[in-house]
Amino acid sequence: MQSPNLIDGTPYTGVSSPKGTSPVPAKFNERSPMRTPPKAGSTNKLHYVPVTMLEDVQALRTVAFHPSGSLYAIGSNSKVLRICSFPDIQDIQQSHVTQPANVVFKRTKHHKGSIYCLAWNAQGNLIATGSNDKSVKLTTFSLDTCTADGPEIELTCHDGTIRDVLFMEEIANHSSTLVSAGAGDCSICITDCERGTLVRKMQGHSGHIYSLCQLSSHMFVSGSQDKTARFWDLRASAALTCVPSMEPGSAFASVCVDPSGRLLSSGHEDASVMLYDIRGGRVVQSFKPHQGECRTVRFSMNAYYLLTGSYDQKIALTDLHGDLLRPLPSVIVAEHKDKVIQCRWHPSKLSFVSTSADRTVVCWALPLP
Repeated sequence: MQSPNLIDGTPYTGVSSPKGTSPVPAKFNERSPMRTPPKAGSTNKLHYVPVTMLEDVQALRTVAFHPSGSLYAIGSNSKVLRICSFPDIQDIQQSHVTQPANVVFKRTKHHKGSIYCLAWNAQGNLIATGSNDKSVKLTTFSLDTCTADGPEIELTCHDGTIRDVLFMEEIANHSSTLVSAGAGDCSICITDCERGTLVRKMQGHSGHIYSLCQLSSHMFVSGSQDKTARFWDLRASAALTCVPSMEPGSAFASVCVDPSGRLLSSGHEDASVMLYDIRGGRVVQSFKPHQGECRTVRFSMNAYYLLTGSYDQKIALTDLHGDLLRPLPSVIVAEHKDKVIQCRWHPSKLSFVSTSADRTVVCWALPLP
C-alpha cells in the first residue's frame, strides 16, 4: 500500500531541492527561523520582533499584501480600509522599539458593515473587500499615487456575510475573475471583474464558507463550517472533490495550498491543523500547534514553514522539512493580547503581518543574531 506521504510515488517533503544542496534557499540560510529544528520539550526562544503596529478602535480582521510586497491593506470592524507601507526590516535588532505603521491610504466607512476579508489582484491595481453588509466592493488602486480615485463596483450577489474573496487571474489575456463566498445560502459567486457581472453561483456546501484558496489558474479550494473542504473548477458547475475533516469532525476555518499545488493545509475550530496530499487524495497527518481555534494557516513562499494563528492569542511556525509523516516541530514565534484572526506572509521575505481582536495589526520580522 502506498505511503500517505507519497505523491506520484515520490516522498513529499515540501519543495524539492537539487541533490546535495540545502533545502533552504541560500538567501534565507543566514536568517532561517529553524535551521536546527527544535526538539520536543526544548526551550527554544525563537521569537519574531514587532516592527510596526497599527491600532484601531475595533477588531482588525483581515490583511493582504500588494503583489510587490511594498504595501499591505487592512480591513477592520470599524468599516475602515487602510493601506500601509511595509517597513524596512533589513537590520532589525532584538531590541527594536515597535514603531507606528505608516498609513499611505485611508478610507472610512468603506462598507456599511465590518470588513471581513480583502484581496489584491495580480496586477496590484484592484482591491476586493467583503463585508457583513452582504456586499463585495471592487476598488481601483494606483500604486504610483497611492490613491483609489478610479471606478468602484459594488456587488450584491450574496445574501449573507462575505467571509473570503479570491482573485483568479488569466495571465494570457490579463483578465481577473473574483471568487467570493460566505454565509447566507452558502453559495460561491463567480464574478467577471472587468464587467462587474455575476458569471455563476456554485453550490455544494451546507454551512458557512470561511476560507478560499487558489490551486491553479482555474481551480480553487473552499473551507466550510460544514466540516468539509471542497475542490472546484471554474469550468464545472459542481465541486470535483469533497474532503472531510478528521474524525470526530471540525469546521475548516482556513485553507491554504502550497506553491507546488500538492499539499493542502487547513486550520480547524478544534485547534487542529491538517495536512492533505492533494494528488494522492489522503490525509498526511493532523496535529495541534495551538490550544484554541486555529483561524489562519499559511505556507511560506517555498513551503518550508507553515504559519498558524489561533484564538489562543499565539502565532506558531511549524517546520515542514523532512518526512511529513513524523511529528512536526512547532514553535510559538509571536503573540497578541487577544485572539489572532489572520496572518499573511510577505510575498518574498520571511516576515509576516497579523491581525487580532486586540484591535492591532502588527508587522513581524526575525531579528539579526
